[in-house]
Parts: sequence; C-alpha cells; structure tokens
Amino acid sequence: MSQSPFDPSFDDLPATLPVFPLPGVLLLPRGKLPLNIFEPRYLDMTRDALATDRLIGMIQPMPATGGTEAGSRALYRIGCAGRITQFAETDDGRFLITLTGVCRFAVDEELASMRGYRRVVTDWGPFEGDLGDDCQADLDRGLLVDRLKRYFDAQGITADWDVIEETPDDRLVTTLAMVCPFESSEKQALLECDSLKARASMMLALLDMAVADTNGGDHARH
Repeated sequence: MSQSPFDPSFDDLPATLPVFPLPGVLLLPRGKLPLNIFEPRYLDMTRDALATDRLIGMIQPMPATGGTEAGSRALYRIGCAGRITQFAETDDGRFLITLTGVCRFAVDEELASMRGYRRVVTDWGPFEGDLGDDCQADLDRGLLVDRLKRYFDAQGITADWDVIEETPDDRLVTTLAMVCPFESSEKQALLECDSLKARASMMLALLDMAVADTNGGDHARH
C-alpha cells in the first residue's frame, strides 16, 4: 500500500508527541480510528495538532491500581502515531476526527504536560518498517472466517460477510485487530507484533481462546 503524499517521511517524524491514553483502544499503521473529542485538554491537544503536524499518539495506560483514572496512569511503552485525516467541529464544541495510523513509537520519557494533555519523547527507530508496504499476512482466509464467525456469534456481533470476504488481507487483519473487543493486554500484544504475519497468527490464537472461554473451555488467557 502506497504512502499518502501528506504523511510524514520517517526522517520527518517528530522527537516529541502529544499522546491520548485510552484503555482498550488500538491504532495500527494504516488503520483508521474515529474519535469523539470533548474533554477540554484533548480539545486543546487536537487544536494544537491541527495547527502543526496533525500527529497524535494513541497509547494505552497500564492497568488501574487503586482507582487511578486512565488519563494519569503510567503508559505502556509502545503506542502508534496517527495523523488527523478528517475532522469536523460540532455545534456544541466537540471535534469529530479520524486518525490514520502512521508509525508505532516507543516512549523514551514522558515530558511535563502542556495545556493539560500528556507528551512523550519518542523513539521511532524500531518501527521504520511501518512506513513500508508490509502486506504479507500469509492468511488462511477460510480458517480466519470460520474463527471469526464463531467469535462474532459468541459476542453477539453482526457483520457484513460479503464485505469481509472482499477486504484485502492486510486491511482485514488491521481492521479486525482494532475493532474486536479484545482485552487491553491482548490489544497491546497485537500492537507489538513485529510483522503483519505475526499479527494475523496472534489474532487467530486470540479468537480461538475467546471462543473456548465462552464455550467453557480450558484455555487460559495470557
């Protein structure tokens, strides 16, 4: 998949990045994530991003300890930067935006917050390949669709199977990893996979475990 001419090159990726910590929310390179922005600090973050490079880092907070709110918890080390590719402002002052995943990053350190939102120093080095064309999922479509149907049935999820069948392997793996209601730790594991092929394999394993759990199987979650 070719890179958009509006996306930054690897050398242009910023040394610091505003981050939006949301548990259970996953953004992957080339994935699209719609967001409804209404908190004042994240409205400020969005305005600042729109005024500069349009990049926002999506990252999960670590599991809660002692009732700490998500916005102030320690962060996982790996997140994914997205570029604002669509935005609209509502009559009541919210932003409706779409982030398109650009590249994953590692957090080197967290900086002092600015206007209430969090910022990090980024290490992009391990993820330069995210800007390439890794479309090789080596996906067994029949197996995936079978597991997916069982999983969606167990979760009470409806799907347009014709659309799923027509979606290219790379886009299908990315979209399913983002939208399936896996646990936060499982979402993080999918994010940290080192290739699309590894992500597809892990997703099949997660679907198997989820169906087994729903059916009273013995598979334990890890």
